[in-house]
Amino acid sequence: MAVTTLRPGARLGVYPQRQEERSSAFERIGRDWLARLVQAASWRKYQLDRVTGQVNAAAAGLQALDEEALQAQVKAIRYALLRGGLQDSPVYRAFALIREYAQRRLRMRHYDVQLFGAWVIVNGNMAEMATGEGKSLTATLAAATAAMAGIPVHIITTNEYLAQRDADEMRPLYDALGLSVTAVAESMDTTAKRAAYRSDIVYCTNKQIAFDYLRDRLISGNESGRLSQKFSRANQQQQLVLRGLCFAIVDEADSVLIDEARTPLILSKEHHDDSQRQIYQQALAFARQMQEPRDYRLSPREHTLELTDTGRDWLAGLTGDMSGVWAGQRHARFLVHQALCALHLFQRDAHYLVRAGKIEIIDRHTGRTMADRTWQRGLHQMIECKENCDMTGQRETLASISYQQFFGRYLRLGGMSGTLHPAAAELRAVYQQRVVAIPPHRPCQRHETDFVLHRRASDKWLAVFSRIEKVHATGQPVLVGTGSVHDSELLGFFLGRRGLDHRVLNARQDQEEAETIALAGQCGQITIATSMAGRGTDIKLGPGVAELGGLHVISTECHEEYRVDRQLRGRCARQGDPGSTQTHISLQDSLIADFYAPGLLRLLDNYLARGMVLPQWLRRSLARLPQRMISRLYRADRRDLMRLNENLGKMLAYSGKRE
Repeated sequence: MAVTTLRPGARLGVYPQRQEERSSAFERIGRDWLARLVQAASWRKYQLDRVTGQVNAAAAGLQALDEEALQAQVKAIRYALLRGGLQDSPVYRAFALIREYAQRRLRMRHYDVQLFGAWVIVNGNMAEMATGEGKSLTATLAAATAAMAGIPVHIITTNEYLAQRDADEMRPLYDALGLSVTAVAESMDTTAKRAAYRSDIVYCTNKQIAFDYLRDRLISGNESGRLSQKFSRANQQQQLVLRGLCFAIVDEADSVLIDEARTPLILSKEHHDDSQRQIYQQALAFARQMQEPRDYRLSPREHTLELTDTGRDWLAGLTGDMSGVWAGQRHARFLVHQALCALHLFQRDAHYLVRAGKIEIIDRHTGRTMADRTWQRGLHQMIECKENCDMTGQRETLASISYQQFFGRYLRLGGMSGTLHPAAAELRAVYQQRVVAIPPHRPCQRHETDFVLHRRASDKWLAVFSRIEKVHATGQPVLVGTGSVHDSELLGFFLGRRGLDHRVLNARQDQEEAETIALAGQCGQITIATSMAGRGTDIKLGPGVAELGGLHVISTECHEEYRVDRQLRGRCARQGDPGSTQTHISLQDSLIADFYAPGLLRLLDNYLARGMVLPQWLRRSLARLPQRMISRLYRADRRDLMRLNENLGKMLAYSGKRE
């Protein structure tokens, strides 16, 4: 590996980051095809054997060393990494040393496949590791090696719970290597964050670090050039929170880099206008008088809504004699359109929670609330009026950035996830990232039972209740995945009526997450969860559970993204443990009912009503086809956002202001 400088210093300044490339379409196509050729090369087995062989050779004799001798090895390897960078030879030696300390401090030893996964990440690629293969432990190899080379490392996770958990669990290992580690929390003030980011290794969420970067950009005057040129004086440098964008290790990389990249991140400030509530209430009143499909057309599949000509004419007649904001038809249509969206596209306990008189958006990918996030263009205030909440002020945009732009500015980017393969082409095209499949340490023992299709949602829930009771009677722990807060609480209510003890994990009960996950693998435990339990959660089996068949996962609907379904199923049968899954869907599930034509749904309903059973492949295809179409739509959204940013960058290039 060539010597590459990735740390702050005289060469890169106090705030290193990659400058945006102005590549032509021809260059991008050529780079993409070159990446395809490299990806297609069957080198995985060769590289795995080479990396593990070199690390194991470097580990010879380490187990016999006492603490003093091992610390001497730490100093020698740090010196080699500081001097030569992340070259293969010192990286192998560092891996061997880190594995030895992991055994002594954490009582965990990295498997050979984890060594290979970390080597892939250190080289700036994406490692696809099956769920349960120990991605958190794998990250310690890459993070500690880079940190010993003097490179500030950001380990980016999808939520604060995982960031704090991993930082705490891995701290003894980092301490032994002389490295500082901190988890950044959203509740920290600026001074505390600045101190946290000075650590060698920082655990944080993708949203937190992106917004902290935007705040640094505001301080710098949005200069697109090297920030060290702007901050030449010490007192100005001290205002920055981050130390640049040197090396990021993205956990659940497909979720962060793909799923959450459809909308830009916007930093804004609030402006209060007491007269707005009356306007929004009036818009909601008008919207409630309108009827579908006469006045508007609703498309749940695309999550869009548009007024018809009849609806526009009706609104024009209604507001023709009104003054103020209603005098202009364009603004009147916009307000009523937002009101219709608030009423029909955004539902309580599915898209948001109402907590303490405030609207909290639910992240559809993680199932968690985003308490400090708001919808734009008055939609958030419209929903607040709909729910009779205290109304927040309108937001003025101060700075914005897309995930494609933000992560593209890291000098080196690596990541890992269990579901990277379906997103490999987009990761290659957008981030120039190669996906490398890491073989499992042990063969997977997961047993996937039938994909069950029901006519009605009520039939589905009855079957789910029956399945829970049947599995629970054997002592097997059960994890039930639901699509919304409402469904999880409704299922919990009926289980309680039947006298079945259970725990619920959703956006409303997120404070109990650690305890709920810790108990989910115990004998006889029933856990109901939204997609909060789909990524990053490690459910360990209790005593005797493996002999009973391991954790049984029941999915009660299919997510828009197939990868999310895979993540839920991946909660069981981890690291060679036994486990089983079953999926229940109905013709009334939104994924199916909103996608297929009514005539086809009636045909399927009549077929099932006669007691006929569709072939297994067809049942699965009923869900997979909408998922493929929705994934294609979302991919187009991300592509459009990236092109918009590129065009905006070209128009504003002369000013140097991009965010």
